[in-house]
Order: sequence, then C-alpha cells, then structure tokens
Amino acid sequence: MSLSLLTLMIMVKIQISGGTFALYSLLCRHINIGNLPSRNVNSSTGVLYSNRSMTSETRSKLGKFLEESITAQRILLFIAMLGMCMLIGDGILTPAISVLSAIDGLRGPFPSVSKSAVEAISAVVLLALFLLQKHGTARVSFLFSPIMGTWTLTTPIIGVYSFLRFYPSIFKAVSPHYIVHFFLRNRRKGWELLGGTVLCITGAEAMFADLGHFNKRSIQMACLLTIYPSLVLTYAGQTAYLIKHPDDHNDGFYKFVPHPVYWPMFVIATLAAIVASQSLISATFSVIKQSVTLDYFPRVKVVHTSKHKEGEVYSPETNYILMVLCILVILGFGDGKDIGNAFGVVVILVMFITTLLLTLVMIIIWRAPVALAMLYFVPFFIIEGVYVSAVLTKIPKGGWFPFLVSVVLAFIMFVWYHGRQRKLEYEMRNKISVDSFNRLLSSLEIQRAPGLCFFYSNIQDGLTPLLGHYVRNMRSLHKVTILTTFRYLLVSKVDPNERIIIRKLGIEGLYGCVIQYGYADSLNVEGDNYISQVTNSMREHIRYNFDGLSPTSLEGEISQLEKAEEEAVVHVRGKTRFHIGVQTSFSDKILLGFYEFLHGNCRSALPALGVPLQQRMIIGMVYNT
Repeated sequence: MSLSLLTLMIMVKIQISGGTFALYSLLCRHINIGNLPSRNVNSSTGVLYSNRSMTSETRSKLGKFLEESITAQRILLFIAMLGMCMLIGDGILTPAISVLSAIDGLRGPFPSVSKSAVEAISAVVLLALFLLQKHGTARVSFLFSPIMGTWTLTTPIIGVYSFLRFYPSIFKAVSPHYIVHFFLRNRRKGWELLGGTVLCITGAEAMFADLGHFNKRSIQMACLLTIYPSLVLTYAGQTAYLIKHPDDHNDGFYKFVPHPVYWPMFVIATLAAIVASQSLISATFSVIKQSVTLDYFPRVKVVHTSKHKEGEVYSPETNYILMVLCILVILGFGDGKDIGNAFGVVVILVMFITTLLLTLVMIIIWRAPVALAMLYFVPFFIIEGVYVSAVLTKIPKGGWFPFLVSVVLAFIMFVWYHGRQRKLEYEMRNKISVDSFNRLLSSLEIQRAPGLCFFYSNIQDGLTPLLGHYVRNMRSLHKVTILTTFRYLLVSKVDPNERIIIRKLGIEGLYGCVIQYGYADSLNVEGDNYISQVTNSMREHIRYNFDGLSPTSLEGEISQLEKAEEEAVVHVRGKTRFHIGVQTSFSDKILLGFYEFLHGNCRSALPALGVPLQQRMIIGMVYNT
C-alpha cells in the first residue's frame, strides 16, 4: 500500500490525538450547552453572569441550534462521553500491547521461550508499573525524555539502514498512484486490510497523550523535527524489510533489527513500552480527574503526586481497576494480534470523534467559514470513515472488548449525569427565596445557636431546599451561617482576588460564599487554612460593603464573626436521595436506582477539604421524582 496514505494518517494522529473531552469543554465554555458552563460571580454584587466570548447576536447558526436543541446537546454529550470512554479503553490496551510486544522480543534469540512465559513476564512488569503509580512519576520522570529520545533516534537509523539494504526505492510509495493500484487490485480484500494498518498510524499515541504539559511551540517542533520523521523512516524501513521477507509480518519489528544491535534495541524497546504505558495511565488519571471535576463521573479519590505540577495526579481506584483489566487482557487474549484488533478499534474511533468535535470548534468558536471547515472535515471524514468501517470487522476478533468497556463506562457516566441533573432541577424548582426564608425564621421559634456553620449547597441563586428542611426539623440556625458553593469554571486558573466571593443575603448572620476554581487550580483549602481563607474574605467584604452600617454596627458584625469562629465550627452537607415508589416510571426506576447505588458508594466531596470528622454533620432529605 502507498506510504502517502500512511504518512498522512500519522500526521493526522499527531495533530488531533486525545482531546475529545477537552474540545467538548471548549464548546461548553463558548455556548450554553452542558450542565457546567463557564460562569463567574460578580465580586461586588454577587450576581451570577455568563462568561461567554460571543453574544447571541454574533453566535453562529450552528451554535444557536445546539443551544436550542436538547436532543442535539444530548447527542453531542454522548459523543464526547464515548470518546472519553474510548480513551480510557486506550489506557487499558496500550500498556498491555506495548509491554507484551516488547517482551515478545525474547522469543527471537530464545525460541524455547513459550508464549505463556512472555505473557507471565509482561503481567509482572505491568503489575510492578501499576503498584509504583502511588509514588508518582516526579522522581523518575527525568528518565522519560532520554528514553523516548533514544527510541526516536535509534529506530529511524535502523529504518534507514533497512531500506538502503533491502529496498532503496521504497519512497516511490509516497505516490498516490499506489493507493489506487492497491485497491483496484485487491478490492474488498484491500478494504479489509486497512484494519491491519491502523496500528501503523498510532506511533505517536502514547507520546502525545498528555500534550497539556507542553507549550504550543515545543509540540510543533517535536512533531515536525523528531516524531514525524522518526515514524516515517521507521515504517519505511520495516516496509522495505517485509517486501523482501513477507513471511515475517507477524514479528516485523524485531526481525528487521540487525543482530549486532538486537539486545540494545530490546532494552530500549522495553523501556519505551514502559514509558508509553505510563503516559497512557497518567492520561487516564487526568481524564478521570477532569470528568469528576465536571461532575460527569462518580467521585473517586484523586491525589496530586507533585507539588509543582498540577497535571501529575493519581487515583487509587482507577489505578487498580486498570491494573486488573490490563492483566486480564494479556492473560485472556494472549495473542498480540487480538489485542491489536481491539486497540485499532479504540484508536480510530477516538480519531473519528475528535475530527467531528474539532469541526464544530472551527465553525462555532473560531468562526471559520463553513466552506473552509469542510476542506478539513470532508477529507478526514472520508479517510477515517473508511478506516472505521474496516476496523468494525475486527469486533468479533477482539474488538468487542473496548466496546464493552466503553459501553459500561458511558452508561455509568450517563446515569451519573442524569441523576445530578435531576437533583439540580429539583433544587432549582424548590429553592427558597430570602424573603420566604426570613418569614420561616419569623414563624417558628428558631434558636440562633452559637458558632460558625458552613452549609454546603449546589445552587447559589436562592437558598437550597435542604436549608429549609434543616431549620424546620432542628428549629435552630447558627448565629453565623455561610451557604458555601464550589463553582468549577472552564478556565485554566481563577484570579486569586476572584477565588472566594462573599455576599450578604439580607438576614442577620447569613452569608453566601462561592469558591471558584479552574482546571489547573489547586484548591489548597484544608482544615483551619480553609476556614481562615473564607473568614478573611468575609471581613474584607464587610469592611468594603458597609453602606447603611454605622461604625458600631460594622465592628459588631466583625466581632460576631470572630466570636462565632472561636466558639465552634461545623460543616453541614446534605445527603439527598430520590424517592422511588410505585408511581415512578420504569426508566427512572432503573436510572435513578443505579444512580443512588453509585452515589451511595462514591466518595464524598467534603473530606477533600480536610475537614475534621468531629466538625462534620450530614442531614438527609428525600426528593420526589
């Protein structure tokens, strides 16, 4: 087959690898879709306002259509979820196929080594790799660049040696003539063989799984000056070798390595496979963290393993699930060909989804003319669409595994999203106005308990129904109560001056607090430090917003805050659940029932704040479906 199609697809893979959920977040940031748009709170008025970069007058017709069509929004969300789930599937398959392929090099010099032994050694290597994840990569990451640099330098040298020795005219295959000739000669068989070339266009998959750690210029230079030439020369050398040795196609890499450098290349290949696996594992952690932060995935524990790099995270639950699945893939499939089939399905579908989302970004955000966007979309849609159709034939031969994993993960994400939306809708329908709450306090014999209370809420425009439920049943309210909402913004960092927004709610001792953070922010809110940050912001707010207050009243309000902080601090959060009864629809019984199972077994958001156990209080409330 012509190298021109191959090299084109390699370049496409390098350019758009692994950004499905990032692109979806970018769309959410600019148009009103999704349940977590980018929003800010005005520091002076406390009014929520949209932070869109385009007004409704300048927004494209496609953007307006997406905002108005709930069905289109759900389809777009499903596509983004599917792409993210496929990337997690990539995080399962890449370590398995990379390490297994590298260790398989032992069978060349030692034919007596069985496939079972290769699988066992590969499983042990992966087991060690996953068990070391909790220590972070900061201590050994300085080795990654030399290893990958050595890999990208040595393999093209061998590739040049190989095509000069076996087939010096290999680059005539760059001509599109050979693509046409190949399909005219092989017809349906040629289309089926496309599924076998998918792995050739994923050479940059692992190396570029975490592009967010690098700037634009370094990515461009790495792609154009090292990665792209390295892949082309390496594959050209392998192709030249296979032209002369067509029976070695099952082990094309190690067979084309010259014997004098076989063992050095074995060591380099094994180390590169470990680094590639580490990259995809880290990328999976990052994707899970982003999904949890966006509230599209049940909360799992996320630990930052580096004080200086926000992107270095570790999730214990995710790590051990990946470890078990990777080892099961090696022991269950065994044959690298079947794993390759599964890997090909994942990679080409992620590419296909990314192309769709990137086209939407071009039209809606970049405001590119539709005709210009089609110049990108149509060729890549056709090329990737043909590849997708070819790899779908591999589903019975191992490709079913990533589909199964992706469907399970997508179902979990959808159920979680559906449940969170339903709860938010209930809270918005039943929110309490300040006037109504003031009348409630007046109608009941409410005791103002001493101390400071952080009452956590999901809404900031109005009072959560949980607060009314709490007051009606407890018949008390702390002298200083802060309704606290954590607001995730689809921006990298929030200005420190806008991190904590305080506003008075018109009732003595009742305040609203919004803590805003971006995807690259570290919350840095633990225990006493967290409380002091909020109370300091409250003091500043009281001093700079003293309209209508006499100096005596101003000092009295500050004194009341300080006294409440000294007396006692309590953190109150709700534990709400849906009432699933006879009148509940069948679909809600399934979806909300599964959501309640996920919600009951996932981690709480409050322990992440470092709040002492003795200061925590949980109140329950049942929501009608």
